[in-house]
Formats: sequence, structure tokens, C-alpha cells
Amino acid sequence: MLCIPNKFTASLIFEKAMKLPQILQQKLDERKGNDQFRHLIPKGPLVDFASNDYLGLAHNPWVFHRSNALVVEAEGLKNGATGSRLLTGHYPLYERAEATVAQYHNAHSALFFTSGFDANIGLLGSVPQRGDLICYDELCHASIREGIRLSHAKSVKFRHNDLDHLTEVVQRKQITGQIYVVTESVFSMDGDSPNLKELCSLCTEQGWYLILDEAHAVGAFGAGLANELDLEAQVFARLVTFGKAMGCHGAAVLSEVPLREYLINFSKPFMYTTAMPPHAIATIQAAYEYVTENAALSEQLQQRIDVFRTTVKEHFPSGSFLESRSAIQGLLLPKNAKKVSQLLAAKGFDVRPIFPPTVPEGQARLRICLHTFNTTEEIEELLVRLATFVA
Repeated sequence: MLCIPNKFTASLIFEKAMKLPQILQQKLDERKGNDQFRHLIPKGPLVDFASNDYLGLAHNPWVFHRSNALVVEAEGLKNGATGSRLLTGHYPLYERAEATVAQYHNAHSALFFTSGFDANIGLLGSVPQRGDLICYDELCHASIREGIRLSHAKSVKFRHNDLDHLTEVVQRKQITGQIYVVTESVFSMDGDSPNLKELCSLCTEQGWYLILDEAHAVGAFGAGLANELDLEAQVFARLVTFGKAMGCHGAAVLSEVPLREYLINFSKPFMYTTAMPPHAIATIQAAYEYVTENAALSEQLQQRIDVFRTTVKEHFPSGSFLESRSAIQGLLLPKNAKKVSQLLAAKGFDVRPIFPPTVPEGQARLRICLHTFNTTEEIEELLVRLATFVA
């Protein structure tokens, strides 16, 4: 019989509960004092300029119904995976979806992880070895940094998108092992990109292994920036996520087959995590089927980006917005990003402020995300309103 505590017993429980250690409470109080305290905000009815759902697939009815049909057809009624993929959590639907993803991105193989964070930790935490060197862009995502931290290799960062500095930091190090270069094709907070052609040429000439996180490039640049520039063969490993433009959940490492085999045997986040349930895999399969049949989606997104950049030139002085050809557009507002976000919300627009440590100190900003479902009228009204708030 379920026993529900009454108000008296509940109060005793809370009185006896262990309090947060003082040093942790101080950290929380410091965040509140700096007006950088984070809390969970339910998604509301505002016009979406905040989510990563760049192609609108998260609420696409065809993908929804197709995924339901796929999972019933392939696996029947099954709510959970029941174990890791190395035990009882591997299903034929996994093999089908991984083959579909690999083909779409022009890769020899794909290996699914439960999230982009897990994929970066699983890849970087297991592949570079003691005696190797990892060189990473200073603005790389937290998941990349965490994966590097778990590795036995040495690591060094280079200035953002600065290939001369990358060469310089490598030359300063005495390395007997392999050199891995890690960067993003579209940076998640700035929306900009490295000169990927020059970077691939440099890594190929020097014999360095390039690892490329394509999480925010997929959708804005079709199957990714490496695909758009025909550079897939020059990248050692690519990471794509499904929780952004693909509108579902999970991630994949794209690579040659031997690296996939290595990750299955040595990547702890893959080996020791319960697999995604069949329905999640069916949704990935359905989403990729949809984008394959609707190749114009990326062109539609680029049209929205073009409208945004043209309207920015009309209402904002040069340099106000960060340079970006992607769906991510950033406006630096070090002192009042939160206030302006609230003013926009009052007018019906969901635009989120981004604070340190997610971005460097003094670079708080509004991060505006564009989608295929944002209309020209919504984009223009957003920027007109924003111009009045930051004038």
C-alpha cells in the first residue's frame, strides 16, 4: 500500500534533510548575484527564435506517424531498449537507421550514441592515447572539452579559427604520438565556421587527424559543411546530432569501419549505457527519410537566413551582429541581454540570452535561431522590435 506523508511528517523529513554544502551554496549565490542564475523555463506559445529545430522536424506530422509505423513494423510493442547494445539493446532497426544515416552523410559507417555530449565524450575520451596531442579551438563546446579532459593525451587550445596559431602551438610541442585537431563546422554560440578547406589541407599535409563536430551545420548546410565542400574523405571522424535540425534525439559518429569497431570495444559511454529505445531509432530513420525526399528544406532555411541578414543591414550598424551564414545569429549585449530577452518575450518572441561561462566573460548575448517555419514577416518584426530595444 502506498504511504503518502501528511503535512506533519513531511515537515519533519525536510527539517532532517541534508543541506547543500556551503561551498556549493556560495556558488549558487554568486550566480544569483551576477544575474546569471539558470532555471528551467517551460516552452510557451511565443514565436520560436530559440530552439535548435532548424528544419521544423520536431513537430512534423509525417515524421511522427512514420516513426510509429516503423517501430510497430520492425519491433512490435516495446517501450524500452532493455539493456546496452552489447547486451540486449541492439535491434535490426539500429542497423537500418545507422546505414541510412551513413549513406545520407556519405560516410562508410555510423555509430549511434544517446546524445551529442555522450558521442564527444565517447570519441575523445577513448581514441587519443597517452603521448598523443589534442589541439582544439578555444570556442569548442563543453562536451568536446569534457571528452578531452577524460583522455590520457595532452591537450592545447588554439585561437578561434586561427590556423596559423594552430600550426604554431603544434610546433611548440614535442609530440611522439598522433596529433588530433578538433573543431566545429558551425560554432554553437557564434554561428561562424572555420575555413574548412584550408584546415583539411593542413591536416592532410601534416598527417594530423581531424575530428569535426557538425552538430549545428546539418540542416543549414544540407548533410553538413564537410559534405557541402566535398571534404568527407579528409576528416577522420565527424559527429552529427539528431536533436537539432533532425528534430529527434541522439547522435552519431561517422567514420571508416575500423574506428566504429574500435568505439564499440573501447568507448565507455557506448559500452555501458542503456541503448536508445526502438521508437527513438525509428524517429531518426523517419526524419532521414523525410529530409532525403525533401532536399529543398536546407534551401528554405538559407532563404530565411538571407532575409535575416538583409534586414539586419537595414536596422543595425555594421558589426552589431556576429558574422554568420548559419541558422545561429548572435547579438553581443554584455550588459542587458536578459532584459532585452524579456522585452522581446513581452512582444511575443522567444529569444534566449546566453551568459558566461557558456560564452567568454564580457560576451553575453542574444542567440537568435532561425527556422524554416519562421516567416519573413516574423523575422522583420523581430529585428524592428530588437532595434528599438537596443538603440
